[in-house]
Amino acid sequence: MEEILDAALKVADAAEVFWVGSRYTPVSFEANRLKELQTKESQGVGLRIIKDGRIGFSSTNRVEDVDGIVQRALDVAPYGAEAAFQLPSPGPYPEVDIYDPEVEKTSVEEMVRLGQALVDGVRNHAKDVLCDAGVSQSVVSVRVLNSEGLDLSYQKSVFSMGVSGTLIRGTDMLFVGDWESFCRPLSDPTDIIERVNRQLDQARDITEAPTGKLPVIFTPDAVAGVLLSPLLVAFNGKNVVQGSSPLVDRLGELICDEGFSLYDDGTAAYRPGSRPWDDEGVPTRRIPLIERGVARNFVYDLKTAAQAEAQTTGSASRPGGSIPSPSTSVLFIEEGHTSFDEMVADIDEGLVVERLLGAGQTNLLGGDFNANVLLGYKVEHGKIAGRVKNSMITGNVYQVLSNLAAIGSEARWRGGSLRTPALYCKEVSVARSGG
Repeated sequence: MEEILDAALKVADAAEVFWVGSRYTPVSFEANRLKELQTKESQGVGLRIIKDGRIGFSSTNRVEDVDGIVQRALDVAPYGAEAAFQLPSPGPYPEVDIYDPEVEKTSVEEMVRLGQALVDGVRNHAKDVLCDAGVSQSVVSVRVLNSEGLDLSYQKSVFSMGVSGTLIRGTDMLFVGDWESFCRPLSDPTDIIERVNRQLDQARDITEAPTGKLPVIFTPDAVAGVLLSPLLVAFNGKNVVQGSSPLVDRLGELICDEGFSLYDDGTAAYRPGSRPWDDEGVPTRRIPLIERGVARNFVYDLKTAAQAEAQTTGSASRPGGSIPSPSTSVLFIEEGHTSFDEMVADIDEGLVVERLLGAGQTNLLGGDFNANVLLGYKVEHGKIAGRVKNSMITGNVYQVLSNLAAIGSEARWRGGSLRTPALYCKEVSVARSGG
C-alpha cells in the first residue's frame, strides 16, 4: 500500500489507498442436510487520487500491480468529478470493540453442531418442515492511507447463524425464518429456534384476510423490510445534493410521530456494522436522524458533504472496495412503552405483518410501498386468529410513521445492523392479492 501511495503522489496532487481483506468460513444446510463447508479468502485495493482538481479512481484484487492501478486512476481523472474536499488528517478516534479472537477459534465441528441444532430444533416442532440453515465466521481487515499522513487499520470479526423453513401442504406454502449476527461467537441457537417455532404456531391455522383501511402491527422484520428503506434513501447525502430526497430543506421539521426516534451509531460494541472510523478515515459517532419526530441530520461522506456545504458525518462506505458513498452503519429505533401483546389486544380487526415478499417499494424516493405479505396474521377481537394468504399492504412510510398508535417496548436485533421494536400503525390499506 505504501508503494501505491508513493507512486500515486508522483503524478497526483493528493492520494488515498484503501485495502480490505477477508477470510470467510460458511457452513450451510439445505433441505435438512449438511450441504457444504468451505473457507474463502479475498483482498482488494482501491486508489483515489486528486489531479488538477478532479477525482480519479481505480481498484483491483491484484495488489502487486502498483503501476497498473496508478495509471488507471490517472487515466480517468480528467473525466472525474470535481474534488471540492480535502482528504482527512489523523485525529482522535473512538474505541470500538468489534473484534474477538474467539470467533476464529470456533471449530468447523462446532459450527456444524450449531447448524444441525437449528435444523433439529425446528423439525422437532414441525417434522414436515424443510429447513435451510447457515452458520458462518469471518474476519475482515481494513487499512487506509492517504497523503495527509493518515495510516489507520482495524480488524472485525463476525459470527452469524440462522435458519429458514418451508412448509408445503398441497398448494399452500409457508415460509418462516430468523437469524442473528454478532462480533463474538454465538453458541446458543435457542432464541432463534423459539422465534421460528412461534411463527409456525401462529401460522398453523389459515383464516380469511381482512381488507380495507385497518390497524397494522409491523414486527421488527417488517419494519426492516418495508419502512426503513425509504427513510435511508431520504437521509442519504447523495440524494440530498441531487435534490431527489423528499427531506431536502426539511431538517428541523416534524416529519413523523413525536414518539419516533431513529439514530445511526457506528460505535455500538460488537455489532457487525460498527467501526472506529469510516472508509475515508473519518471518526464515527452517534448521529440522530430523527429525534422525537424531527428530522435532524443527513449522512454524508467527504464528497457529498462538500457539495452540500456541510460537514462529513463519518458515513463513507466502500462496498467491494468501490469509490466511497454515504451509508448508515448500525441503526437504532428507540423503544416505546407498549408491549406486543398490548398492541394485539387493542385491535378489533387488523393485521400483524411479519415478513414481506421483496422490498415492496413502488416509489422509494417518495416513501410509497405496495408489498405482498409473505407471512402475516389476522387479528380478531384482540387475538391472533391465524395466518392470512394473498394479502397486500399499500401506503406511504411518512404517513405510517405519522399515524402511529404505539411503539413497542421490546426492541430486538435484526441481524447485526438494526435494533428496532414493533410499530403499531392506526391505519394501513390492506387488500387481497391474486393467487
